[in-house]
Amino acid sequence: MRICFVNRENVKQFRERYDVKAADLFVFGFNDTQTVSYERELHRETTFFEEMVKFSKESNACTVCGCWTDMKGLKRKSAVVANEGKLLGVSDAIHSLDGAINGGGELRVYETKAGKIGVIIAEDLYFPEIARDLALFGCDCIVCPFDKKMSSIHSALLRAEAFFYGTPLLFCAKEYCMLADGKGEVVFATPQSPAYADLELTKEYHFVETRRRLFLPKS
Repeated sequence: MRICFVNRENVKQFRERYDVKAADLFVFGFNDTQTVSYERELHRETTFFEEMVKFSKESNACTVCGCWTDMKGLKRKSAVVANEGKLLGVSDAIHSLDGAINGGGELRVYETKAGKIGVIIAEDLYFPEIARDLALFGCDCIVCPFDKKMSSIHSALLRAEAFFYGTPLLFCAKEYCMLADGKGEVVFATPQSPAYADLELTKEYHFVETRRRLFLPKS
């Protein structure tokens, strides 16, 4: 699978400058400064979701894009997922730190051209149970759009969660992107935008045995 990370340009800027058919999966960070209002989108005053759909159709690929959303005053960090000309959905960050935004309510795995994709939004990366649940839901990889600059803790979390749950994590922050494979190894990291990486999706399972002391009544 060919992945294109875009950590600076928004979709419109990317379309004007680069090849839209260069990857199977496009991962955009929070590169667009506008807040997407669901109400304005429904009244066609803005066309953010429509642009995502058009881009995924032109590229014949899956597109994941971080954004801020507003639903009647409820502001969230979100990610739009479009696949080959169809809007698959919008995932919201589950957690809200210090009340800065509103938290979302559910996790979702998307069936796409690039496989089953789970989405972690921004600071949800700090909660490993999110990656664990997405892995248990059967996703092939996890995409994390991040709205801040990357630090060493993010690299550590990416590698640890990828290793613990055997699922590659794709990270796109401000001016940096990174890919950790299911063994917890960093296979790609760069400040370049756009940046391209290849990932072979594999699933490896192990039987995990534990012993515990307990009382079992006689039958």
